[in-house]
This record gives sequence, C-alpha cells and structure tokens, in this order.
Amino acid sequence: MPIAVDIDVMLARRKMSVGELADRVGITPANLAVLKNGRAKAVRFATLAALCEVLECQPGDLLRWESEDPGALPAAE
Repeated sequence: MPIAVDIDVMLARRKMSVGELADRVGITPANLAVLKNGRAKAVRFATLAALCEVLECQPGDLLRWESEDPGALPAAE
C-alpha cells in the first residue's frame, strides 16, 4: 500500500497509549489498530480530524505517500 500511517510515531511523541487515543477519539481500539497498522481501506475525515485534534498534529504527520516501486520517478503534472 503506498500510503504509510505514522500514528505510532505520534503516539510515542505524545507518550499516549493506543487505548487512550481510541477512547479520546471515540473509536474502538480494534478499529484504531486496523488504521495504525495500515490495513484500513479508508478513513473518514471526521476520524482524521479527531486524531489530529487529540494528537495536536496535521494530517501529514499521520499519513504519507510512499512509492510502491522504489526506482520510479514521480509522475509529471
């Protein structure tokens, strides 16, 4: 999957547990684990906004794009 999820990085920086984050965001720890481990197919903007609010970060701090082909160059616009 070319989208990498860095929720664990932000959790470590904030010294917060997965359970605490899930509780404060209002999602189940299981659903947060699916998202955190990169197995989610989608994320609601409301959930992303809640994660950013609780973790005091920007969406780009949680999600980033990685090329599936390490030798590929970015496409020209």
